[in-house]
Order: sequence, then C-alpha cells, then structure tokens
Amino acid sequence: MIRSSSTRSLSPTVPSAPRPSLSPSWFAAVMGTGIVANAAVTLPRSLPGLRTAATVVWVGAVLLLVLLAVGYVRDRALRSHAADPVVAQFFGAPPMALLTVGAGTLLLGRRVIGLDAALDVDRVLWSLGTALGLATACTVPYLMVTRHRFAPDAAFGGWLMPIVPPMVSAATGALLVPHTPPGQLRLALLLGCYAMLGLGLLAALLVLAILYGRLVHHDAPTGAMVPTVWIGLGALGQAVTALGALATAAPSTLPALYARGAEVLALLGGILVWGFALLWLALATALTARTIRAGLPFAPTWWSFIFPFGALVTATNALAARTGSVLFVWLALVFYVLLVLAWIVVAGRSLRHVATRTAPSAPRELSNSLGRSG
Repeated sequence: MIRSSSTRSLSPTVPSAPRPSLSPSWFAAVMGTGIVANAAVTLPRSLPGLRTAATVVWVGAVLLLVLLAVGYVRDRALRSHAADPVVAQFFGAPPMALLTVGAGTLLLGRRVIGLDAALDVDRVLWSLGTALGLATACTVPYLMVTRHRFAPDAAFGGWLMPIVPPMVSAATGALLVPHTPPGQLRLALLLGCYAMLGLGLLAALLVLAILYGRLVHHDAPTGAMVPTVWIGLGALGQAVTALGALATAAPSTLPALYARGAEVLALLGGILVWGFALLWLALATALTARTIRAGLPFAPTWWSFIFPFGALVTATNALAARTGSVLFVWLALVFYVLLVLAWIVVAGRSLRHVATRTAPSAPRELSNSLGRSG
C-alpha cells in the first residue's frame, strides 16, 4: 500500500483542460439570420418566392436560437463571462436574438402556425427579450464602472452591444401595438417603446463618440475586433427602423396632433440618422477592406457584419415606404442583395468553423486584438 501510494505521488495525474464555454457572441448568428428573414417582409417591392425563402430562413433562426439557448444554459458560464471585460459586452446578443426571432414569428410565422399562435409566441419572446435587454443595458455599464478595468485604447464596437437591445425592443414592440387592446395598455406599450428608443439611441451616440475617439487617437483596430466597428451601423439603423415603426403605430393610440408629429420625426429624424449611418458605413467598410488585405481571421464577430447591415436595410425600407422615393426603393433592394450575399459567406464560414473546430474562440481572439491586461 505504501509503495503504491508513493508511485502515485511521483506520477500525478495531469488535470484535463476545461472545455471552452459557448460565448454569447454566437447569438449574433441568430440575430443575423433572423434579420435576413425579417427584412425581406418589409422590402418596398416584393420578389417572387422571396417570402417563402424568408420563412425557411426564419425557421432556421428559430432552430439555431433553441440550440444555442440550450447549450448556453447547460454551460453555466454566466458568472465567468460577466467577469470578462470583453465577453460581457456580448450579453446584448441573446436578448436581441429573442426579439428578432419573435418579430419574425409575427411577420412570417403566422403563415405557418396561425396569427393567434404567432402573437402569443411573439409576446413571450418580446417580453423576455425586453426584460433581458433592459437588464443588460443597466448591468454591463455598471460592471464596466465598478469592476472592469480598461486601457485607454480598449474601446471597441462591442461596447454598443449591451445598450442596443432597448432599441430593438422599440422597433419590434411597435409591431405588437395594433394587436394590443386599446386604452391604457396600448398607450403604455407605445410610450414604453419610445422611452426605450431614447434610452438606446442616446447611450449609443455616447459610445459612438468614445469609439470614434479611440479610433482617432490610437492604432487602427486589427483582427477580430474590426468587424465590431460595424455594430455602430446597427445602432443607427435600428433607431431609424424604430422611428418608422412607432410612427406607423402611433395613429391608433396617440391624438392626431402627436401622431402627426411622430410621422414628421420618423421622416426628418430618420433621414438625418440614416445619413450619419452612411458615414459610419463608409468608415467601417474602409477599415474592413484594409484588414482583409492584411488578413482577417474568422471569429464569431464576423456576424457583426450581418445584423448591423440588416438594420440599415430595414431603415432604408422604412424611409422608402414613408417617402415613396425611387432612390430609397432601389437602395433598399441593392442593400438587401448585398445582405444576403454577406449572410451566405458568414454562415458558410461559421458552419465550417463548427465542423472543424480549428478557429480561435471569440474571447481569446478579441482579447489578443485588444491587447488588454488581465
């Protein structure tokens, strides 16, 4: 017994490396897939077979949401992710995934499961996504202030992720306003959506200013951090989309004077923000092209290309519907074609990554790109 024990002490068992946990950034795949489906419904001109194809894509987003949600809950990595200054930013992805799939259920799923069932599913997903989104918008900035520590050049596009979900709630909640009983409940929903739009938009403008300062005063981003610059486009596009959707819902709830004001705000304010979005699009495109020439490694952050550009599509759709401008109509169609092509590329690379499991994980890739200290 003594000899056996001595042998064991001289040859200790090497503990196996812990299995890497599922990053919340992967929920951006649900967001991107869902907005490809949802944007097809709002296009100013319908294309043959597009709605059927969009329904198939929506079903894929539903299945992917279920798969990722089960995997993330099983990993039980919430506490460790909250302690990571980079990964914690992507807590905004799961609520936006819920909201996007919920909206798709109402827009597309009604043809599959019926209007009543689609409304019930959308109400549940919207309520859950809104609650998680508001919690994220409050909790992550608090952690950044009290627990996380950042270098002067640490700001990146992911800082927008925790504060964008309320804007997505505003845009998708507007779809539920006509289906809400008239009176105080419908009024509360509409006003709550406007409040969430203000919460997300003002916070996003603040972060965009910080991010622009980081880009100007420090080295240009590299590697897996570059796609996150596109998240700024998503924040701006969601603002325009929400303004348009809420203005459409306002006449059923607000007095005529204020409903008319909502329409004016959706048009004039929407065009102003859309113009700023094009400026951000140009900057993000230039930085991405520069990085591609140097080599852009795959990471889950590639999905940052899809949902933000999809938000630009829905924003352009909203302005096309409100103005009747041929320019906006054709831009919406061109943007949507580019969105689908980009989605095919990113989805294909993601499937390849899952199949081979050779690409670096998002947290490690981002941490290396940011060069942050522990």
